[in-house]
Amino acid sequence: MEMSAISTLSPYIRVAMDHWLHPGTALDERMLWDYELLYVKQGTLEVEIGEEKLRASDGDVLLFKPRQAHIIRVPERGPVRQPHLHFDLHELPDSAEVPVSFKHEKDMSPEEIGWFRDDLLSGPELRLGSLIRLQSVHPFEELLFRIIREFEMRLPFYRIRVKSLLLELLVCLLRDAQSPPLAGTGGGDVRLEDVQLYLSENAGRELALGELAAQFHMNKHDLIRRFKSAYGITPIQFHQQMRIERARSLLKHSRLSVQDISDTLGYPSIHAFSRAFKNKEGRSPSAYRDAATSY
Repeated sequence: MEMSAISTLSPYIRVAMDHWLHPGTALDERMLWDYELLYVKQGTLEVEIGEEKLRASDGDVLLFKPRQAHIIRVPERGPVRQPHLHFDLHELPDSAEVPVSFKHEKDMSPEEIGWFRDDLLSGPELRLGSLIRLQSVHPFEELLFRIIREFEMRLPFYRIRVKSLLLELLVCLLRDAQSPPLAGTGGGDVRLEDVQLYLSENAGRELALGELAAQFHMNKHDLIRRFKSAYGITPIQFHQQMRIERARSLLKHSRLSVQDISDTLGYPSIHAFSRAFKNKEGRSPSAYRDAATSY
């Protein structure tokens, strides 16, 4: 049975850099042998991909795919900060030798034409568009700059590290693209990733649904419905899972007492913590720790 494109992903990063383009810069029409993921950190880019004309500004992501003719221009009014990556989705025997293309196919040699990679990000299993307007900028940007730092520092085993980070970055983009925005009552859009991040960052305390809804200016029932539609559980169930997950980690990997862990996670009492943990795990925190540390 043939393996899916997802199960065999093992990316190779060719270039990872933070870069500025000066006003008036223009790249002639070219075709890439690989993928280029370009993040507009600051400024505006005017892009033509085939017959399509795009305008990307702060927080937008451009994805140029193999054999996709495109032109990039910087308007005269300001520079553009554009950290970017060039990568193969599957590391191939020639991945280290293939450079970045600045040519059109009509100007390539037969050997160069043989360097074009398969485009797996146009579906059916994986699908990303050429212009991605991120719903959640923070997690994407953090991952991108971690990749660039790892690539530039080239510490031992950095190739393995950037491979895993790029896979995480792709998951971040794919989830973001499929995640519907939540309309807030304040007139703006609330992003599911931002709700998740808030729940995770507040795993060390009790959190009521009313507080969460107020934080994101949403109706409680609408928040529950949309969050559950996307993730299969309610926001409070997600928050409870995060707290129990942290409790498991602390019980297994720290020497904190059960009382200290209860306090760290903001439970009103050790009894409330033990009851919540046992409801989820089927055993008390002490029994879980004994079993986890007996191996």
